[in-house]
This record gives sequence, C-alpha cells and structure tokens, in this order.
Amino acid sequence: MATTLEAVRAEALFVSCLQSSQRPDADEVRDAVSGALREFGTRGCATLVAGEYGEHPDTAASRMSWALATVRAVYTTPPDTPVAALPGRLIQRLAYCA
Repeated sequence: MATTLEAVRAEALFVSCLQSSQRPDADEVRDAVSGALREFGTRGCATLVAGEYGEHPDTAASRMSWALATVRAVYTTPPDTPVAALPGRLIQRLAYCA
C-alpha cells in the first residue's frame, strides 16, 4: 500500500510529461514530480489523474503502476542513481502493482 507521500508523488509523476519509454533517471523523475506539484498542486494532480481514469481507464492503470513503482525506486535510492540501473527492482514493483 502506498503512503500518502508516495501517492502524491506518483500522481505528480503520472500527470507529468515523462513517459516510461524514456527510461528517465532519478533526477529527471524528481524534477518532473516537483514541476507538476508546482504547476498543478496536490489537488490539481489528483483531479487530472481522476480525469484520465475516467477518459482512458485502459491506459491509466498501467501508467499509475509505472508512476508508483518509479517513485518508490527513485525516492529510496541515492539521488545520483538512474532508474534504468534498477531493472530487476522495477520489474518486481510493476508486477506487484499490476
């Protein structure tokens, strides 16, 4: 189960422009999360996520799984560790969230 802080960060990453196919590193993820929170705020991010689940439920669930797994990986590792350097861990997290 996600903590409140994890959920807020995951929602912010979800509404950011980053894509899982970009394989962003930890700094890119942190920048995207902080940028989305500055732009939309916590409530704005939550509202946008809800809208995506309403309009595109088929893709929203997989994007949220990616966002949550990425947030968990990034915010528990040293700041200079790229997300792409943790494929086994990310695969485990994605499988757990799916």
